[in-house]
Amino acid sequence: MSRRVRRKVARRGKEKVVLPSYPEVEDEVIGSEKNEVVDWTSLPDDTVIQLMSCLNYRDRASLSSTCRTWRALGASPCLWSSLDLRAHKCDIAMAASLASRCMNLQKLRFRGAESADSIIHLQARNLRELSGDYCRKITDATLSVIVARHEALESLQLGPDFCERITSDAVKAIALCCPKLKKLRLSGIRDICGDAINALAKLCPNLTDIGFLDCLNVDEVALGNVLSVRFLSVAGTSNMKWGVVSQVWHKLPKLVGLDVSRTDVGPITISRLLTSSKSLKVLCALNCPVLEEENNISAVKSKGKLLLALFTDIFKALASLFAETTKNEKNVFLDWRNSKNKDKNLNEIMTWLEWILSHILLRTAESNPQGLDDFWLKQGAGLLLSLMQSTQEDVQERAATGLATFVVINDENASIDCGRAEAVMKDGGIRLLLDLAKSWREGLQSEAAKAIANLSVNAKVAKAVAEEGGINILAVLARSMNRLVAEEAAGGLWNLSVGEEHKGAIADAGGVKALVDLIFKWSSGGDGVLERAAGALANLAADDKCSMEVALAGGVHALVMLARSCKFEGVQEQAARALANLAAHGDSNSNNSAVGQEAGALEALVQLTRSPHEGVRQEAAGALWNLSFDDRNREAIAAAGGVEALVVLAQSCSNASPGLQERAAGALWGLSVSEANCIAIGREGGVAPLIALARSEAEVMEEGGVPALVHLCSSSGSKMARFMAALALAYMFDGRMDEFALIGTSTESTSKCVSLDGARRMALKHIEAFVLTFSDPQAFATAAASSAPAALTQVTERARIQEAGHLRCSGAEIGRFITMLRNPSSVLKSCAAFALLQFTIPGGRHAMHHASLMQGAGAARVLRAAAAAAAAPIEAKIFARIVLRNLEHHHHVELSI
Repeated sequence: MSRRVRRKVARRGKEKVVLPSYPEVEDEVIGSEKNEVVDWTSLPDDTVIQLMSCLNYRDRASLSSTCRTWRALGASPCLWSSLDLRAHKCDIAMAASLASRCMNLQKLRFRGAESADSIIHLQARNLRELSGDYCRKITDATLSVIVARHEALESLQLGPDFCERITSDAVKAIALCCPKLKKLRLSGIRDICGDAINALAKLCPNLTDIGFLDCLNVDEVALGNVLSVRFLSVAGTSNMKWGVVSQVWHKLPKLVGLDVSRTDVGPITISRLLTSSKSLKVLCALNCPVLEEENNISAVKSKGKLLLALFTDIFKALASLFAETTKNEKNVFLDWRNSKNKDKNLNEIMTWLEWILSHILLRTAESNPQGLDDFWLKQGAGLLLSLMQSTQEDVQERAATGLATFVVINDENASIDCGRAEAVMKDGGIRLLLDLAKSWREGLQSEAAKAIANLSVNAKVAKAVAEEGGINILAVLARSMNRLVAEEAAGGLWNLSVGEEHKGAIADAGGVKALVDLIFKWSSGGDGVLERAAGALANLAADDKCSMEVALAGGVHALVMLARSCKFEGVQEQAARALANLAAHGDSNSNNSAVGQEAGALEALVQLTRSPHEGVRQEAAGALWNLSFDDRNREAIAAAGGVEALVVLAQSCSNASPGLQERAAGALWGLSVSEANCIAIGREGGVAPLIALARSEAEVMEEGGVPALVHLCSSSGSKMARFMAALALAYMFDGRMDEFALIGTSTESTSKCVSLDGARRMALKHIEAFVLTFSDPQAFATAAASSAPAALTQVTERARIQEAGHLRCSGAEIGRFITMLRNPSSVLKSCAAFALLQFTIPGGRHAMHHASLMQGAGAARVLRAAAAAAAAPIEAKIFARIVLRNLEHHHHVELSI
């Protein structure tokens, strides 16, 4: 046994925190002691502190609460030199509770006006660095109080979003209160007048780094008076007088780095600055349209100084800063970080360049200007990946956000540029992002997860993410107590769950339970996380096995809760889609009936069909369509006002998307299996619920609801919508409600019969026209005269509606089509045979299920009779023969299994 005292150092970014010294005993582990229970409370104090330093603040607080000793260790000053409050709601009460631990706080990051108002209550008099974002609502008064209470500030950064309510008065207050200020970066201030800048020049002699970014007006002459400045950025600032700049700024004696990116600077100003400034070494002018005009590029002369622009090789230029040329110029940042370079000036330049480039690239990605594809592929993606490995946490975050942003082409339909996404993947970006996602820093977790989510829209990248273990990482992050982290992780699982090959892996990683738990955890105040969680569950529910996992995890209750209570249309749409997919597996699990039996589910979906948003209406109608295949659900939907709502929807969607038309027609078809619902569908403007109908005199179908279906059947651009409308009309007029036509007085019956007859003729006419669109007289004649399989195959290919292969019919519906084959109407015979053909085509999702139902109902005998009937139309005969062939195929397949 040996005994020694060690002095440990915890590394936090660039800082070295010296921890207290404690005696440690090193013992050789004897075999018999290996299985002993570990007593965590016996760990040396410095080991516990080292462990706590690797945890986020929430976990650190939880660990500190386990015992009195660890509570004391958790308050150690070295653990509270830096604090990131962005993920937390920091009000005055919370700040006051933290005050006892923040006496030695040196670095603070915050988000939003409420946190800004609370900062002074931390009583962190020794604060050196302050960084805030979401600063639009921060006022001059708030900022003035903050700087007045923190005279030791050396760095103040607010942005990158605009500080719209901060004026030059606050800048003057900064100059008056913070004489030790070295770095000042402010974004989006309207005007920074000369008096404010002159105050900085006079009162802050150590001010070496200034960034006035995306401002409207900045006094150029006054900036020329800040003689201490070494690094200056006016990126994105408009209304600059470049003639004044070229005459004044080259006189700044210590200016080493200048950033004029995203401005209208021209080549003349750039050339004058490069040739006239004695101290300037690096000039960033990325995304400057005037400078980049082809005829002006040759006018720029750098005189041996570094110019970084879109038309320059940035990696090569950066490599030239070093005496020793790097082997791979794209590794210039990595080589610099790993080098033992003691050149302080060069290190300052590279550190500033990392910050500036990460800011420029993110802002450029957000604006997504045209014509930068070549830059992003050749340089931009590589730069972002290099910056992701920075030791500056905010640079890492912005680089990850830049990767998440620059691949997106269109936010509305979530389309991405595949070339850019694959460029990130080829340069090892997936591994880098996943490593960042595993960081204990929640800011890095959320931005890395966002990038992974966006990149995973590309199938190749999604595969790479899965192979690198990304699904397990995202499933863990989805359980985070930080809403932003959980939201981005849920978005990643949403995009990955699009791929059928990833659904099982997500379930195996515990992703389903994590997503369901997210809905309960953030049921209020988290629209973003709720939409992503519901979207991911919707994708997973499309898989039979995963749909059962969703149900077992409480997903039905969670999704119905969203459909009932959430007012955000994105959440409503995804919740309805998830319920639709859960209800689509009625022939393999019990989720269909489970959704229908969940309290308030059907009423919520009926209500959503009235949404002003088409996507919500479409998914709600789709859910009702799937649910209507269950007998109990069908009647409950009608009782909840579903018939009326769907008729109104069908009447209003003539100019809507094919998807909405399909689902509206399909839902009406599903409900029309019930004869009472058939009557209800036809009433003008909708009808009272089924219960009211049952108590009143049965009413004959009038023409109100029929035109909506007729219009869909004849005019929709979707074959599927027309098919659904034709089936609904066939159900309504197959002769089963004739008995209702004669109820009432003689005069009433005559009137109703006339109305019914007109509607029937119109319906049959359009059903016939629809079926004939799939008819080829020559192919039919060949098939009628030949028994060769090829002839029937040709007819099948012409008649096939691809989407119909996903339909699932109940035994009652199949039975009704079989009965319809005996109907005296030649149109309904043809329609029934055509429908059965669609439901039994080999390869269809539920074709085997339908074939089994038909065999049990004795369909073969009826089909043979229809195929041989002399009076039957040729369409009915040929379609019936094809259905018989399909049944034989499925029978042989079943036997082989």
